[in-house]
Amino acid sequence: MPHEPSAVMQAVLLTGHGGLERLVVANVPTPTPLPGEVSIRLGAAAVNNTDINLRVGWYSKSVTNATEAAQATAHASADAGWAGNTLSFPRIQGADGVGRIVAVGTGVDPARIGERVVIDPILRDGDTVRYFGSDTPGAFAQVVCVPQRNAVVIHSDLSDAEIASFPCSYLAALHLVTRADIRQGQRVLVTGASGGVGSAAVQWAIARGARVVALAEPSKADELRALGVETCLPRDCDPCNSLGMDSLDAVLDVVGGERFPRLLELLRPRGHYATAGAIAGPIVSLDLRTLYLKDLTLHGCTIPPPELFGELVRAIETRVIRPLVARQFPLVQLADAQAAFLRKEHVGKIALTID
Repeated sequence: MPHEPSAVMQAVLLTGHGGLERLVVANVPTPTPLPGEVSIRLGAAAVNNTDINLRVGWYSKSVTNATEAAQATAHASADAGWAGNTLSFPRIQGADGVGRIVAVGTGVDPARIGERVVIDPILRDGDTVRYFGSDTPGAFAQVVCVPQRNAVVIHSDLSDAEIASFPCSYLAALHLVTRADIRQGQRVLVTGASGGVGSAAVQWAIARGARVVALAEPSKADELRALGVETCLPRDCDPCNSLGMDSLDAVLDVVGGERFPRLLELLRPRGHYATAGAIAGPIVSLDLRTLYLKDLTLHGCTIPPPELFGELVRAIETRVIRPLVARQFPLVQLADAQAAFLRKEHVGKIALTID
């Protein structure tokens, strides 16, 4: 039976831009669903790069270095939201959430109470799009309210922590492979292949029949080969020397930084480059001759079309993709979880269990 929410819940608040000390465990009022919303008692959440990027103010146009460097020099900025907006504090982050519906607002069928749901993090209202846990209160709490269409029923024997590893990273990765039109027999490079989005992109590309080359730390190569990766190269190598110029159909990049020009050199004429991150640095060099003489297509991937979340849920339920939960922490240890995330010693996701 679902638990009735109490008047007060536990959450982790981001109290301002800065280091891990800005994450504070607190008791806050439990939200109640507005018309058209449902209230979800969360069982698990997960850590993502976007959480750190918002905390340190990395999305501001004034920041030009890597996420790791921005972590050491975090500062407040008027455009520190992911969409260039000003953030208010305190706020509850968390883009991944799974749990059970415990209450509904007016206009929602009460029969939905008790459903096990995973949260679609893309909140759409006409032409307005918001990201769950960035623009709205997120999953780093015991209870959250979302529009009922974003509470998607899921039928799976996976644990809450395993399901919570999917929404943000795997949806972003599905967007990458869809925009890049990955198909059977293509040869595809995935950068940052051991991370959440990277390891998800590996799985999606292989599911579509592609031959995947991964860039990652050598210590993680065996785990990536177990996913079906054909070739695993050290992340600090020059991939053109290893693979050859004009050798790939597509590059799925979540790293950015200085390597960007060489990634375009790898592409065959009419190849596709798709990006959903730039942890190594957002400012890159582009030789327009490479772009137009090779008829390349560049894709920026943030807001996927709405049908992709349904595809993600079906893939979870049918085991087309699988969870890669490297470690689990209780929600109250979110700071420790983010510290482990930033060490980049794992493959896949770090999950948070919520009591």
